[in-house]
Amino acid sequence: MSEQGRAAGAGVDLVQRYLERLPLDEAAREAVRADVAQRGDAGVSDVLQALGDPDAAHQAASQRRRLEGGFGSSFAAEALHADTDTGACAAAAPPLQRASMVPEPWITNPFTRAVARMRGKASQRQAERRELGDTKGWRSAGHFRRSVLLVLMLVQTAIATWYMRGVLPYQGSQPLEIAILVLFALLFCWVSSGFWTALMGFVQLMIGRDRYSISASTVGDEAIEPQARTAVVMPICNEDVARVFAGLRATYESVARRGTLDHFDFFILSDSYHADNCVAEQTAWVELCQAVGGFGRIFYRRRRRRVKRKSGNIDDFCRRWGSAYRYMIVLDADSVMSGECVTRLVQLMEAHPDAGIIQTAPRAAGMDSLYARIQQFATRVYGPLFTAGLHFWQLGESHYWGHNAIIRLQPFIEHCALAPLPGKGSFAGAILSHDFVEAALMRRAGWGVWIAYDLPGSYEELPPNLLDELKRDQRWCHGNLMNFRLFFIEGVHPVHRAVFLTGVMSYLSAPLWFLFLVLSTALLAVHTLMEPQYFVEPRQLFPIWPQWHPGKAIALFSTTVILLFLPKVLSVVLVWAKGAKEYGGSVKLFASMLLEVLFSMLLAPVRMLFHTRFIVAAFLGWKVQWNSPARGNDETGWRQAFGAHGSQTLLGIGWGALVAWLNPNFLWWMAPILASLFLIVPVSVFSSRVSLGRRAFRSRLFRIPEETQPPRELRATDRYLKRNLAQTYPRFADAVVDPVVNALACAMATARHRPSLPVESARDKRVASALADGPRGLGEADRVRLLDDPVMLARLHVGVWREGERLVRWQPRSDRGS
Repeated sequence: MSEQGRAAGAGVDLVQRYLERLPLDEAAREAVRADVAQRGDAGVSDVLQALGDPDAAHQAASQRRRLEGGFGSSFAAEALHADTDTGACAAAAPPLQRASMVPEPWITNPFTRAVARMRGKASQRQAERRELGDTKGWRSAGHFRRSVLLVLMLVQTAIATWYMRGVLPYQGSQPLEIAILVLFALLFCWVSSGFWTALMGFVQLMIGRDRYSISASTVGDEAIEPQARTAVVMPICNEDVARVFAGLRATYESVARRGTLDHFDFFILSDSYHADNCVAEQTAWVELCQAVGGFGRIFYRRRRRRVKRKSGNIDDFCRRWGSAYRYMIVLDADSVMSGECVTRLVQLMEAHPDAGIIQTAPRAAGMDSLYARIQQFATRVYGPLFTAGLHFWQLGESHYWGHNAIIRLQPFIEHCALAPLPGKGSFAGAILSHDFVEAALMRRAGWGVWIAYDLPGSYEELPPNLLDELKRDQRWCHGNLMNFRLFFIEGVHPVHRAVFLTGVMSYLSAPLWFLFLVLSTALLAVHTLMEPQYFVEPRQLFPIWPQWHPGKAIALFSTTVILLFLPKVLSVVLVWAKGAKEYGGSVKLFASMLLEVLFSMLLAPVRMLFHTRFIVAAFLGWKVQWNSPARGNDETGWRQAFGAHGSQTLLGIGWGALVAWLNPNFLWWMAPILASLFLIVPVSVFSSRVSLGRRAFRSRLFRIPEETQPPRELRATDRYLKRNLAQTYPRFADAVVDPVVNALACAMATARHRPSLPVESARDKRVASALADGPRGLGEADRVRLLDDPVMLARLHVGVWREGERLVRWQPRSDRGS
């Protein structure tokens, strides 16, 4: 075939592929084909212009035709409006109703604050804060309860430390033994606080609802006044698009079934900076709105300027639309909530005008790996005791975990904006773990923070394997260490100062435990390799005979084990009392508990070493990657496990050899730790396996009610997730090549500028560079910049289609192989 013939064939093929994506009838298609066949490849550009796409950003009619062809006329009618500058524009967000949200600078040094107060420069906001009411007496009850808790912890710790003193060879008189006693006291006090929290949670759940429970004052059928508008917001950042929109659709439809949809608007607040994710989110939003009739109720916004991560995303929403709503329900990307739960949260807020935040207790479900199943079982069986116990001790001065909670917007906007921490280094700058800080600021402003521990219908997902959980822990560790700088800020309630402290101790206990073990090994080495000292004080008349007391050590060890594991036994007793059928039956429930205890014992030393490394990394200023966690059933490979855990196994071998050389009898005491380090590689790999998790489910192990009899919302989420995964979401290359996806991306773009010479010059350079370099030559920031500007994206689309070689280069990968 001649070159001219091949060119004509290429031109016909080019226009044919474009015609397939345009809303034209067959007669129009045939006319275009005939025109191209007659004029050859040289006429392709003219034909494309005749189809209405010389510059799609300036031709609303062309965009509307393409979108009608791809998504139907309902989308164009309900979600598009004409824009005089850039053509069609998608109504993806409601009209702005701005509010001012200004952070108050932190003064973390109490002496600096005292000097400022002496100079008459006290904070104006401090004078504006209201005093939290106590009409039901819960504040007095909370103060009394926490006083009792403090006494119980200190007395229990003092007795255990005194007993530990008798275990040591020199009864705590040597510097090394004094250090061991101090560490023991700190760690035992931490264990004691968890024990008393779980114990009071058990008592509370056995006897029924606490008289001060936030959910005790409403029955759930109260009418919500029309002014009580609530925004359900879901901040996302490079998340699994299929899972995000499956869970959101299940939540939306549940609220619709509840009959309270008129009180709610839904917002997807995207911070995604991967261009493929951005394009997929736009298409998923349109498809969701079409499926549920959600145009005008479900909104989508992607920030162009990403600051302060999730808290900045929430703040941006509050500044733009906060004045339009009384409440805000915050979801995570993996959150699902029932319509009953969402509605009850608003009713509770209406019934408690002093409540600023009401946090639900999300139940973990939805993952299939063995590791996730074990963690789901643990949180479902043991978690209620601890959340009920937290409520018992804290009442209206409680935790906020950043999601699956409702917030009163006016005080949040006025008092909960987060300024960066002053100074330099890894503990300065934007606050990372924002939730504890926002709760403290809400309480400081005179509003209650509650846990609705007995409110059902709130769900989340857990990491699928140990390594993903540890990545999340590193972020949380760094964030909690930063938050501790706020321990002495002015006006914070003592309970929230304690929350900052417990947040740090959640991770600081690891290096303390590790140091305790190291000092214990050092003590063994000292008494094995050195001559004993019988006279340790001047003018001592009688010698001190150093000796170990294994009997006392066993008794103390047994007491500590009881404090650690009795809450788990009580949790099983509580389930037995209320019926264990949904957990696989009484026998399987007990077997699951024993296996979970063994599994947690195997992982505890590994977590200790990782958390110790995280603490050291934070103080050394090592950078932390704050990426979105894995949402699917990711499995850990052998190479990945050896890379992550190989050093720990070597440490276990060396540590065991040292102890065996010093005194083989002490290997029995070290056996749980050494076994963990020896076995961690296969444990990490096999626990991530989905097949083993499903086999455990078939064996009725680690079952939870949300799997045995899944609620309608979780069934819907699973169904929509499978449906979403079965389709292929468009990517950045589709937004350039595909006429329909390009029209949608142009309509959703937010960087809309008035015509000006500098802007047009910059646009021409970027488009020319993209055409010359192709998709592989574009960095992620360049792709997102093109997506943000409808004019550049439209020009790139036309430029790619005008040359067959460019089109082949820009074709999405899924199309190239077809």
